[in-house]
Amino acid sequence: MKSVGEAMAIGRTFKEALQKAIRSMEIGRFGLAAGSDNLRRLKRDALEEKLITPDSERVFYIYQAYHSGMGLDEIHRLTKIDPWFLSQLKDIYDLEIELSSHSVESVPVDLLRKAKEYGFSDHSLARILSTDEKAIRDLRERRKILPTYKMVDTCAAEFEAVTPYYYSTYESEDEVKPSTTKKVMILGSGPNRIGQGIEFDYACVHAAFALREEGFETIMVNSNPETVSTDYDTSDRLYFEPLTVEDVLNIYEKEEPMGVIVQFGGQTPLNLAKDLEKNGVKILGTSPESIDIAEDRERFKAILEKLSVPQPSTPCVDR
Repeated sequence: MKSVGEAMAIGRTFKEALQKAIRSMEIGRFGLAAGSDNLRRLKRDALEEKLITPDSERVFYIYQAYHSGMGLDEIHRLTKIDPWFLSQLKDIYDLEIELSSHSVESVPVDLLRKAKEYGFSDHSLARILSTDEKAIRDLRERRKILPTYKMVDTCAAEFEAVTPYYYSTYESEDEVKPSTTKKVMILGSGPNRIGQGIEFDYACVHAAFALREEGFETIMVNSNPETVSTDYDTSDRLYFEPLTVEDVLNIYEKEEPMGVIVQFGGQTPLNLAKDLEKNGVKILGTSPESIDIAEDRERFKAILEKLSVPQPSTPCVDR
């Protein structure tokens, strides 16, 4: 929270929670694995300097250090980070190397399940196995490697929890019992960072309130612990999950709502709209096609010209 950029992720292991947190941050990474390509060009002395000096990317430089052949003891000497945490990153690295020796057709089911237990996203697995995300999802579904959901009691069993919240993991027992009432899923604004204002959370919260007044059960999906949308009394169900196509689809298939609202959470859910629709998700309200027309400047300009609507001319900038 010291610098604005905060997400919350929950898993059954540190490895799972860490990789979920990384993909929650929306920084172009979907986990530690297969995300360090741009760091691998660093020379040894430059990499050591990055390990010594703490910054927001040091976890990625630690992972790169394993790629470059450094051992745990050496990384500990440079970073002074507790060896237990370094060993957790090493486990992720070792599994990535093991996965990379397989193709999508040959990867063993137990190894694929282990990867999901370690928090590997379908996106990361697709890069490691040289395929696409849909192929990984289809493979998981054929092999019955599906997420289960665990409940976090918001009242720590002291009182009855009005709105417990849930997180995904890959185990055998599932604590979510979907209701049969009519329900709507709302996608929140994602992690706390500059450029994604509180007004988006305000809109999501009031969408939940309005739907509740109309008799709908509301399902909120968000990864930001510092917003009202993740308060215990805002929605009927809360999923503390990354806002990615994979994670939203998992919840959608579990809950089977009548549709999903993406328009109130700002850029994060808007960016997911088209891919969600392609995967069979019903988007309520403004269609993804209309959203794209409004978002894409060239398409919007073409609409204005077709309708003869005046628009400001593009300013001429001297270079």
